[in-house]
Amino acid sequence: MKIAYFDCIAGASGDMLLGAILDAGLEVEALNEKLKALHLENEFELKAQKVNKNGFGATKVDVLLHEPYEHQHGRHLAEIESLIRKGSLAETIQEKAIGMFRRLAEVEAGIHGKPVGEVHLHEVGGVDTIVDVVGTLLGLDSLGVEQVFSSPLPLGRGFVQGAHGLIPLPAPATVALLKGIPVRGSEIELELVTPTGALLLSTLCKAFGSIPAMTLSSQGYGAGGRDLPIPNVVRLLLGERPEVRGQGNEIETLIMLETNIDDNSAEVNGYVMEQLFASGALDVFFTPIQMKKNRPATLISILSRPKDVEKLEVLLFRETSTLGVRRQPVERSCLERSSEVVDTPYGPVSVKVAHLPDGTSKRAPEYEDCKRAALAHGVPLRKVYDAALAIK
Repeated sequence: MKIAYFDCIAGASGDMLLGAILDAGLEVEALNEKLKALHLENEFELKAQKVNKNGFGATKVDVLLHEPYEHQHGRHLAEIESLIRKGSLAETIQEKAIGMFRRLAEVEAGIHGKPVGEVHLHEVGGVDTIVDVVGTLLGLDSLGVEQVFSSPLPLGRGFVQGAHGLIPLPAPATVALLKGIPVRGSEIELELVTPTGALLLSTLCKAFGSIPAMTLSSQGYGAGGRDLPIPNVVRLLLGERPEVRGQGNEIETLIMLETNIDDNSAEVNGYVMEQLFASGALDVFFTPIQMKKNRPATLISILSRPKDVEKLEVLLFRETSTLGVRRQPVERSCLERSSEVVDTPYGPVSVKVAHLPDGTSKRAPEYEDCKRAALAHGVPLRKVYDAALAIK
């Protein structure tokens, strides 16, 4: 499987992502040819040039609008949908692009308190944004990318001029689009992640975290327009990782949260574990440790999806005495699973089935079902387990 990882060193915008894709090996002439499917070639020209950003060679992309279209910016959602549908894009690309603009319109509608159909997409409804979105989709498809990943996103501070006046950064649309996604603050007082960049990454990325395991095949740098104290680039890493479709394992990026506790009672720890699971933790476990002054203590470890990290941390701070929680991106290789119900002599029992890469499987009856059946029939728990496993 071919995967892409966007390392958002200085944030992300549509043109930076597109520049990174071109820098990683896609020819601009080939992308321009594919963009003709929009039937807008009379309105714009896609230009790409090599630039230097703090010593890094990168590709800068510009969407140059032709007269009389250069002053045409915002559109309503219906206009954008119509424009995309009138083209001859592949249906998958067309539907993905329209889905993104619908999501963007819903976000803007929520911000401005208007119906979706009445929202005018001022800064992100122009041909340049449409080209950024469609071009990124076409570019990743041309490179054969099947899964997309990204680093956590740095968010700048300050203000930017919008259609309604000065807008605080990060822009409200950017913040709304990045709900549930790992972000971090930056000392740079500029817009680092644009709404278009947030829209593309939040929609396309399977996970946000450290670089996933892959055999690296190529890399590319997409440049932003400004010169910053740091290299104003997005780095794209392309690589291969093995996968057996339909019967293999999936690798996902998760977050491990950890904290050391030396003054919680066993009762409190038990309660905290229950609450963590109820709040979305994938796994919770306690490890005995020794802390400063040789105090016996407990290491609380929580495996979390990126979107659940914040609420799990809040729970830890509220329910325990901890003053700090460590975060560490981890990768989990997870077998494809399914569930089925088997009829045993002791009643129905749910069974989890895990599918191995070699085509075989392993089965595990659900404990609660087996416990209930064993108590109801007065038989050993193991007898119910064996009966469930005997039924294929």
